[in-house]
Amino acid sequence: MRCHVARKRSHQHGTPSRPRFWGRHAVAAALDNPNRRVMRAWATQEAADFMKFPKDVAVTRAEVADLGRLVPSDAPHQGVVIEVEPLEDQWLGDVLTEVDERAVLLVLDQVTDPHNVGAILRSAAAFGVAGIVTQDRHSPPESGALAKAASGALERVPWIRVVNLARALEEIAEAGFWRIGLAGDADTTLDKALGPQRVALVVGAEGPGLRHNTREHCDALARLPISDAIESLNVSNAAAIALYAASIA
Repeated sequence: MRCHVARKRSHQHGTPSRPRFWGRHAVAAALDNPNRRVMRAWATQEAADFMKFPKDVAVTRAEVADLGRLVPSDAPHQGVVIEVEPLEDQWLGDVLTEVDERAVLLVLDQVTDPHNVGAILRSAAAFGVAGIVTQDRHSPPESGALAKAASGALERVPWIRVVNLARALEEIAEAGFWRIGLAGDADTTLDKALGPQRVALVVGAEGPGLRHNTREHCDALARLPISDAIESLNVSNAAAIALYAASIA
């Protein structure tokens, strides 16, 4: 590990082409991912000793206050920040040819909040999801907030960005997946809609829910059996519950 003392203060928090990750779980997962290129790193001496950076990563020694200027205000950096290149694009066809006979895909229809997408990635990793599919122009880029919420899952769950979500759902159906759209106004509950071994759960954004064209490309619509005490769940919570239901079906 090559160490340098920080002399310049950066007021940039990263860009879509060079996002900055922070927090020990997110950073450790990025360092462990052979497909992730780490460009720069900043760390306190304690964090640098803990993280055990590879020798080819140049680490700038920094104080806690200096690290705070590298990331958004109040970001819990835990003494370590890295600047990375986004992962290379993954292709839906490649993922579909590699899945098992019993597999779950998660399709996000215009879920744009990075904290929600990060939390969904974390749940996807926990339940062994084959991948998540999003529409490129209606999904967040890789970022520190997303990576922190994912707690390492960004490096482990295949994330496929597509141009046309409806066309992707058609390709998913051709691969033998039963497409279930989560909709609060559905007559059927999710447990009754599940059945086939290959399932694609389609989740819409909070508020608008699934778009009409997305609903038209689902084989079934289903709702979570929540009580009347609350109108709906946060999208990441709904996704986690749906994934659990699919895992035990």
